[in-house]
Amino acid sequence: MPSCANLHYFQPTIITNLGYKAATAQLLTVPPYAFAFGTTLTVAVLSERLGKRAVFIGGSAIFAAIGYAILLGNTDPVARPGLSYAAVFFAAGGIYPAVALVLSWPTINVSGQTKRATATAMQISIGNVGAVIGTQLYRGHDGPRFIVGHSFALAYLLANAIVVTVLAVVLKRENKRRAQIAEEVEDIGELAEWNGDVDPRWRFQY
Repeated sequence: MPSCANLHYFQPTIITNLGYKAATAQLLTVPPYAFAFGTTLTVAVLSERLGKRAVFIGGSAIFAAIGYAILLGNTDPVARPGLSYAAVFFAAGGIYPAVALVLSWPTINVSGQTKRATATAMQISIGNVGAVIGTQLYRGHDGPRFIVGHSFALAYLLANAIVVTVLAVVLKRENKRRAQIAEEVEDIGELAEWNGDVDPRWRFQY
């Protein structure tokens, strides 16, 4: 997720605008990540207990999008650095839970060790492109507002919420179609014959 890779590019600028330097500035980078740690654990636990993924990914993306909307709306971050700093909490608090669930979603929806390993590797490889893109979006001379970078991140997060919603609908329909063909089997290890996730007895999580 590009937004996750790009977060650290502009956070130091915001803290510098708050007037803090050196050790104090470094300490101020901790609270947003501590908050993100809490939201990630909370969202992960709720997602697992309820057996839902898309609603929490989409919700987290929207929560992060609020942060980027605030960053874009703050026309004078130098004069109002506190507003930008508060926005970082929204951004971090939404991005990291979404990333955690996005990384696990393909793994639980793909059956077969080789297929699952390939899907996971592809996802991580493609996701790391975000770090490369971030170096081009958050350029030094664009600060302190970083309109281009923030706009891209905001658009990406909103698109993410839309995509996971569409995917959830598609997976739900596919599960209903398969339910008419065969009953779900949860313990596939005991089956003599298994065709992977194409088997109608497999159910997708959404």
